Amino acid sequence: MPKLLVVHHTPSPSTQAMFEAVLAGAAHPDVEGVEVVRRAALAATVSDVLETDGYLLGTPANLGSMSGALKHFFDTVYYPCLDETRGRPFGYWIHGNSDTSGTERQLLAITTGPAWAKAADPVIATGEPDKTVLAACTELGGTLAATLMP
Repeated sequence: MPKLLVVHHTPSPSTQAMFEAVLAGAAHPDVEGVEVVRRAALAATVSDVLETDGYLLGTPANLGSMSGALKHFFDTVYYPCLDETRGRPFGYWIHGNSDTSGTERQLLAITTGPAWAKAADPVIATGEPDKTVLAACTELGGTLAATLMP
């Protein structure tokens, strides 16, 4: 059964709400035959990455950068997973209080190494996530999970 790994750092109510919407989309009844594995960024391992078929990444934008937790995740898994995960689909969501462009730039730069394939438009939000943002997160989760359906 294909697996979707959701790696997240959700320290605020806003990032948590977006995370929950992503999970709801990934677990939608129309998505069949895909196991959703969720890991906090500080707990995700090389084995988690190697044993899954696609990735959803969630982070706050902290001072123009991805969270230290998500950076730690990449520092831990990047080289051990570089060749084995080439071309796998991924998506991401970012929440910030203001500018999120540096965070997105970092995510895209890091995922270029293993040539992960962006499988859906990202969800990028500032301020409190409204219904439109949460619906986009649900769609993001559903899209990534559906991409992996057998």
